[in-house]
Amino acid sequence: MNRFNLRVYGLYIQDHRLLVTDEIRFGIRMTKLPGGGLKFGEGLAQGLQREWQEELAVDIEVGDIVYVNPFLQHSAFDPNDEVICFYFQVTPLTPLRVAFRTRPMDFPTEENNQQVFRWIPLADLQPEDFTFPIDQALVPKLKAAFGA
Repeated sequence: MNRFNLRVYGLYIQDHRLLVTDEIRFGIRMTKLPGGGLKFGEGLAQGLQREWQEELAVDIEVGDIVYVNPFLQHSAFDPNDEVICFYFQVTPLTPLRVAFRTRPMDFPTEENNQQVFRWIPLADLQPEDFTFPIDQALVPKLKAAFGA
């Protein structure tokens, strides 16, 4: 490994449901949380705000940090990267104006760079709902923290 890949993700819980995103990137279907890679020169909160603006066209208030992965994780996309993820509670400052899906991977087309959003009830949330190991490790901590 040559470098760190710092990632920031927002946990938005409304009515005991967690907002997740299904995406097709680099030909890979994935379920994760809204957010993404930190750019050089950004702080964690600033990067998360940019990511939510890019993905959901909404400004957010960044709250408490909920989780940082304590274990080594190689990137699924570049074996030279060590991934470190930071998960924060977020609150949108205006209503979300995206169409929500009810089924996993319900994309309008099968083209690359697709992204859709859906809710998962916290009581139903399972590690297998997510694609990547760090998100999967977050699930029990999230359920314990939010009483699901």
